[in-house]
Amino acid sequence: MNNHDCFFGKSPWTWKVVIKLLILVLVFVPIFIEFLLMGYLTEGLQNDLYSGILTGFIMSIIFMLGLYFLAIKPEKLSWKEVGLRRFSPNYWKSICAWTFAIIAIAFVMAVVMELFLGIESENSKTESLQSRMTALNFLIGFVSAAIISPIYEEIFYRGFLYRFLRSKYGIAISMFASSFIFMIVHIPTYNTLLLNFVSGLIFAWTYEKTGSIVPAMIIHGITNGIAIILVALG
Repeated sequence: MNNHDCFFGKSPWTWKVVIKLLILVLVFVPIFIEFLLMGYLTEGLQNDLYSGILTGFIMSIIFMLGLYFLAIKPEKLSWKEVGLRRFSPNYWKSICAWTFAIIAIAFVMAVVMELFLGIESENSKTESLQSRMTALNFLIGFVSAAIISPIYEEIFYRGFLYRFLRSKYGIAISMFASSFIFMIVHIPTYNTLLLNFVSGLIFAWTYEKTGSIVPAMIIHGITNGIAIILVALG
């Protein structure tokens, strides 16, 4: 058995740990952070853009602290166990290809949804940024979407969750299950849910092929960054 099979074939975590973290992500964060805290922040700051970005930053801290104190520290593990590893330089071609693929898929989905379903590509997040477009707001939004989100989301949904599921159920089921969870946590941004799911499949595949979540972080960051730039230009 090679290193790749050893890494994905066995997980250092139990279902008890996974369930605790899923409760944190699917119950605690949506109710207490995305709903209650964001409501207070919006009321206090009188700015839904800043409250949304600050809420996202707080979420990233909770995700990472939860993962560290529930999954990493108790088992005396390093962050390499959630895919923070080097990858082969030869994979850069695939990174470029997958990046262009996601951009193309996003474009096709946006056109199809608007023409045939009457669903516009804009949502509350993009409208909030467009209505308050300044150099500072663009920079804050860009850092949040292109750097912070890709880091903590890939560490959790792929590095941790996909690896655990992969050790139990194999590649296909794990890709679909982790991508489905990644999709539903983006509710209520409904017009991007299908793209979130497809992107999740691609991110999981790059992790599977390289044993590293860094390629997924790069693709995730570039595509999110391009989306923010298009919103700014829009």
